Amino acid sequence: MKLKKINPGLQKALEEAGLTEPTELQKETFGTIKSGADCVVAAPDGGGKTTAIVINVIQKLEKAFEQSPRALIVVQDKARVQEMQEMFRQYGSYTDLRVYGVYEQGDIDYDKNQISVGIDVLIGTPNRLNEMFGSAGYDVNQLKMFIVDDLEAMLKVRLEPKLTRLSNSISKTQRIFFTDIITERVEFFADRIMVEPLFFEMDDEEFDEETD
Repeated sequence: MKLKKINPGLQKALEEAGLTEPTELQKETFGTIKSGADCVVAAPDGGGKTTAIVINVIQKLEKAFEQSPRALIVVQDKARVQEMQEMFRQYGSYTDLRVYGVYEQGDIDYDKNQISVGIDVLIGTPNRLNEMFGSAGYDVNQLKMFIVDDLEAMLKVRLEPKLTRLSNSISKTQRIFFTDIITERVEFFADRIMVEPLFFEMDDEEFDEETD
């Protein structure tokens, strides 16, 4: 995949998976996310948001490091956790990054034990992550990225307090929100949580041209 200064191992894994050309979203946001800026990225379904999350996390973290997670990714449900775990397995095949997923249907004590052994990327649902962070003292000082996927959908079902609680538990980190659409609700939440966020919005017309 042709992205400026992309990690060679990541590029090789993407090409082996058949991803040779980035979507407009991936191309437009790669440099900004790599720079460490807070940003909100919007695109319709199929625009490559989930892939962009995985690519950028692998690019920034590169390899396993110490014990505490360095990327925290919040997703809607168990299916999304598992989907993202599989993408990390595939696109991160040339790294030793340790990725772990948590959701309500799992055993919370088992999850805590696995995390304590050492991970780099933690993917989870808002409810389970809040439950875990509220009952165990995790070191969040190593976090480089706090990412929320499908933000508008989560705000719609009143998960804002749980997302806010998670964000507030982290002092300094890059915050990145992905959403299908940028609404007033998304803008208000971003302005309250982020530091001078940048907004990217790929509309349906741009996406249609790309997939024609």
